[in-house]
Amino acid sequence: MESAIRYLRGDATDPQAKGPKVIAHVCNDLGGWGKGFVLALSRRWPEPEAAYRRWRRERARNDFGLGAMQLVQVERDRWVANLVGQRGIRTGHSCGVPVRYEAIDAALARLADPVLALGASVHLPRIGCGLAGGRWERVEPLIDARLCARGIAVTVYDHD
Repeated sequence: MESAIRYLRGDATDPQAKGPKVIAHVCNDLGGWGKGFVLALSRRWPEPEAAYRRWRRERARNDFGLGAMQLVQVERDRWVANLVGQRGIRTGHSCGVPVRYEAIDAALARLADPVLALGASVHLPRIGCGLAGGRWERVEPLIDARLCARGIAVTVYDHD
């Protein structure tokens, strides 16, 4: 089956589309925010990191954990979706990769309804495939099934 995802070269923090936009990315379940795509997000807006850290700190009273999704408004028509799809962070190679495909799948499923309600498109890097160590051929079908199949326009950005 051919993917409905559009691929562009460029910066996922600067989405190329009209209308409301959601920028989605994968976070870990430890509260760590300091490497990879999150640095580009934090250079542009402080809110996603602050909201993520607060969400993690107050986790006894919320849904923070693998498979959870947090939507943070950063501009009038722009949001960042923090998707918890990574168990810990990679320290040594003996533990395997931190990516958790089932958690990415669950977080994408949670993202679909709010995106549809906003009438937004979704923009992202190759989530779960950078520091999390995942494989795109495992992530792409999840995006197709959870977002594209519901009529949501998705653009993936490959940074130069």
